[in-house]
Amino acid sequence: MDLISKTEQILKEVIEKNNFDEEAIVLSVSSKPELGQFQYNGAMAIAKKRGMNPRAIAEQIANGLNEYDVFENINIAGPGFINISFNAACLKEYLSEIIKDMSQNVKKYPSKKVFFDYGGANVAKALHVGHLRTANIGEALKRLTKLVGNEVMSDVHLGDIGRQSGMVIFQLREEHPDWVFFDENYDGEYPTEIGITNADLERIYPLASTRAKEDENIMEEVRKITAELDNGRKGYTKLWDIIRKISIENIKETYNGLNAEFDLWEGETDSYPYIDEMLQVLKDNGCLVESQGALVCDVADESDKAEIPPLVVIKTDGTTLYATRELATILSRMKRFNPDELIYVVDNRQGMYFEQVFRTAYKSNLVSKDVKFTFVGVGTMNGKDGKPFKTRDGGVMKLDSLIGEIKEETSKYVKDNENMDEKEQKDVSDKVAVAALKYADLLPNVEKDYIFDLTKFCSLEGKTGPYILYSAVRMKSLLSKAGDNEYKLNDIYSQTEKDIITKVLEMPIRIDKAYRNKTLSDVTEYIYEIDSLFNKFYAENRILTEDNESKKQSWLFLTKLVYEVNKLLLDVLAILIPDRM
Repeated sequence: MDLISKTEQILKEVIEKNNFDEEAIVLSVSSKPELGQFQYNGAMAIAKKRGMNPRAIAEQIANGLNEYDVFENINIAGPGFINISFNAACLKEYLSEIIKDMSQNVKKYPSKKVFFDYGGANVAKALHVGHLRTANIGEALKRLTKLVGNEVMSDVHLGDIGRQSGMVIFQLREEHPDWVFFDENYDGEYPTEIGITNADLERIYPLASTRAKEDENIMEEVRKITAELDNGRKGYTKLWDIIRKISIENIKETYNGLNAEFDLWEGETDSYPYIDEMLQVLKDNGCLVESQGALVCDVADESDKAEIPPLVVIKTDGTTLYATRELATILSRMKRFNPDELIYVVDNRQGMYFEQVFRTAYKSNLVSKDVKFTFVGVGTMNGKDGKPFKTRDGGVMKLDSLIGEIKEETSKYVKDNENMDEKEQKDVSDKVAVAALKYADLLPNVEKDYIFDLTKFCSLEGKTGPYILYSAVRMKSLLSKAGDNEYKLNDIYSQTEKDIITKVLEMPIRIDKAYRNKTLSDVTEYIYEIDSLFNKFYAENRILTEDNESKKQSWLFLTKLVYEVNKLLLDVLAILIPDRM
């Protein structure tokens, strides 16, 4: 158990011994570091319930804490703030344990099974910057959720059916009318390759989309093809399977470059075997009603402050739509994996839709009330003009193009480095680029829009990925030069060292807050704070050339301690540390 949780447990024991009403026991970082490392502020709430003087309550709690041999300098400030510091023996013992496994310095929760749905790329369409945040945030939240003790599973949930499939098939039919896929009477073996690449698909979809928007007859033909594909027309299905495979390979490559990993590479079409059963569940529970020829589920509630419209489950022409497949996917996941919680990391603007879906799932008993749905709405990445990030000519920027621009910017940190060969230069540049992109993406609260400044976020100064990596590489290099992996904390010699130790002890509080609030900003801010303290410490001392061996050992111990924090938390953010920069 981490030291913060142990201390909260001690506080609980003291409070119970004094027969006080138990409040939520939360230890926080002291607002006045000169008085203590941490503080407990619950005495005021207890006093209010009891009608007593809060300082008198605080004194009783402080007296109880003094009976434990892990604390020193327990004092009370103001009306009843209890300041707490740990003694040297406690700190040495605890820090010597967590330096071997920093995950011990994390508050753990009772394990539950959590299913993550994020990524959401569309097959046959180029990934754009809008797909970046869901991938980065979803991956980091998944890793954070696992870190605090849960079992996790993730699905990329590809958009692999819908209007874009009709458009791509229409355009291919226009360009290759002799393909057997378009012959309704063909009953032979279909080809497994069609001689097109992902680059071809990136040309085909925009062309078809433009033509359909300009010509209603083409749009109607696209709708017809989409409906026939949805109903299982064999030639179209076989062709779409090939297109899907080509596109997914490219999507995987892009996501792999972002260190985004998925247990499942499923799409909307994987829900098809569950649609009939899902519809039957909704019908059996009286959730489907006809409305203007469509089948809908009314999810409005008397307590709603704003109108929540019914969810359309089957369209007027009898075909499925996104919501149909969403509900069937939920049924699939419940039957196959039985998660306790399903977390959807998607664009903020889909909030209403997912509220409708979640309510439908509960109302129809598709899931039990014990299952939790969590919607994590993600803001947009904007350019300096405050509008969604665009290319220089005003078009939607492809994700690969953005990553390429960042790699070009970060290549300056290793360009012409005589100590690195070309392969290592590329590896380092790529890691720094991904760090720049991810750190900038995860720094603001997830639901907030933010302005991406290429030069600023690739800088080695300030709250940036390159700064964090440079700091971690500095620690790694220092430890490598020292050679010995076993270091001992003999003593604490300066205020900066005390501040570093307190910051390490604070980690469980910050991780817990990030987990509960489903945001990564606390993690990114925390890494910046502890790295800034380390760099201050590094500037104040000549660690490797220190003559006093006891000091040197202690300083190397602190270096390794902070490096282990970086390793653990950068892994949560899916950021890799290069060997050097």
